[in-house]
Amino acid sequence: MGSKQKIESGFARVYGAQPMLPKGAVVSVECDIVKGLHAFTIVGLPDKSVEEAKDRLAAAIKNTEFEDEERALESPKRSNKKIVLSLAPAALKKEGAVFDLPLALSFLLASEQIHFLPQGKMFAGELALDGVVRRILGTLSIASAAFDKGFTDIYVPEENVAEASLISGLMVHPVASLRDVIDQLEDIESHMVRTVPNVERPAREEDDTALDEIRGQESAKRGLIIASAGGHNLALYGPPGTGKTLLARAAVSILPDLTESEMIEVTTIHSLSGTLMGDAIFRPPFRSPHHTSSYAALIGGGSSGIRPGEATLSHRGVLFCDEFPEFHRDVINALREPLEDRVVSISRAKGSATFPANFMLIAALNPCPCGFLGTKACQCMPHIVEKYRRKISGPVADRIDMWVSVGHLSPETLSTKAKRGGGETKKAREHVARARARQYARFEHLKNVSTNADMGPKEIESLAELTPKAEEALQGAARSMKLSPRGYHRTIKLARTIADLAGSNPIEPSHMLEALQYRAREI
Repeated sequence: MGSKQKIESGFARVYGAQPMLPKGAVVSVECDIVKGLHAFTIVGLPDKSVEEAKDRLAAAIKNTEFEDEERALESPKRSNKKIVLSLAPAALKKEGAVFDLPLALSFLLASEQIHFLPQGKMFAGELALDGVVRRILGTLSIASAAFDKGFTDIYVPEENVAEASLISGLMVHPVASLRDVIDQLEDIESHMVRTVPNVERPAREEDDTALDEIRGQESAKRGLIIASAGGHNLALYGPPGTGKTLLARAAVSILPDLTESEMIEVTTIHSLSGTLMGDAIFRPPFRSPHHTSSYAALIGGGSSGIRPGEATLSHRGVLFCDEFPEFHRDVINALREPLEDRVVSISRAKGSATFPANFMLIAALNPCPCGFLGTKACQCMPHIVEKYRRKISGPVADRIDMWVSVGHLSPETLSTKAKRGGGETKKAREHVARARARQYARFEHLKNVSTNADMGPKEIESLAELTPKAEEALQGAARSMKLSPRGYHRTIKLARTIADLAGSNPIEPSHMLEALQYRAREI
């Protein structure tokens, strides 16, 4: 942060940050007060909410019993001061009310109504008209930026303290009001230090939807375990009411908790989006957008600005698309980039952004529009069935690693007197955890690769060891099934996961044959 500087009369600089993904950007909040024709401006590419801060600052400063430079912020006729508040860098668009607190402190410091050294300190908070500091979005993004740039202290609203404290190495100060933060800054030694609560990882509770609650469908459960172990994309197809949705929701019950870095990453996304429930997210998120969702809702963007969509909100978790062919064709095709590159790139007239989108896709679909293809109940014409199937284009289907059939169950299986599987969810979770542990150890020195599904051609060549017979089985199937190069590589990655579940280092023929059976798309 540099050496301490002398605070010059009429000028002051404090620090805030613009919340962004994956980390916020530090913003220098400067104030200059000089004699001249009255003017009060905020410069530095502010949006409407930042420009409106002038009125919030005037009321908050007055109601905190400070003078706003002879009411300079309130009444131009009573002041001949020119006040300029600058947010730098000017090329970065400033959005939201997170700058209210640093703007107010910068003005009070420049007008010499308060005195403190701003070096090493970052401020964020929205001001109410009575001076109370309100909760903001994106606190974790701001705290990450503060830590990366060498700040030692961060002052945030009391409601955001637990979120900011997820970043270790920062002294987090809870702020209740403008007067409260000034008291802390001007009288640090005598001010009572309030402890910051540590966010503890909660004990894992049993999920409402678990494998134990699903009768039968053993082959589909096996497919779900494999997909969860390696982070593979999965399509569940079959008639209505056979348990496709229940299986998809049960995926969260067997997925391992997020690692420390993943928890920070996911919590930051949901904090910025306003979907954070609690102080942190420790479990993989599960998002289930409706099939009428728009392109912007699923991928991101929107008319009001570039916002993350469901693809980003499901990062490190599950994106479940029920009635997959019923989604608009453009929306389905838009999933090609995140399914391949694990990111979403959005370009609009207002700007561009790249959001993380490393999710496991689970798609549920029927064999035809009515769902009863091949039975007397189906009256769908052949061209209608073909049109329905073509909604899922070849490039999208090729990016789905597993196609798993979910068929009808016998009445005996559904009987209330039939014994439920005991501890099935726990056993599946343990199998998945062991397979994931093998993958974490394998990829610990690689960036952006944590599961088998993340592997690229280079990692496949060096880390996916195939026995000669497994290689031979793959070569023969690739010719008969006419696998694309992408399908060829995805089959190897899937076989690698099956081998990890079996605790095997090389990929054996049995692992490869099981992986190949999931590549066959029957609809």
